[in-house]
Amino acid sequence: QTIAGEHGLDSSGIYAGTSDLQLERMNVYFNEATGNRYVPRAVLVDLEPGTMDAVESGPFGQLFRPDNFVFGKS
Repeated sequence: QTIAGEHGLDSSGIYAGTSDLQLERMNVYFNEATGNRYVPRAVLVDLEPGTMDAVESGPFGQLFRPDNFVFGKS
């Protein structure tokens, strides 16, 4: 949430900032997807799916690509 806010992204990955400085190093943490949307350059890994469910249902859950969640089967 902090990094998204620093770069002017809302919870769905849409740029809503006001400064060119926010866009300057956006590609360090985010990839640009279709529709001017940014997604984190991250892979989330855990042994149980419950943790990933909590992230997905959280306020920034729709920011992540579903295929970037890797978890064990229970």
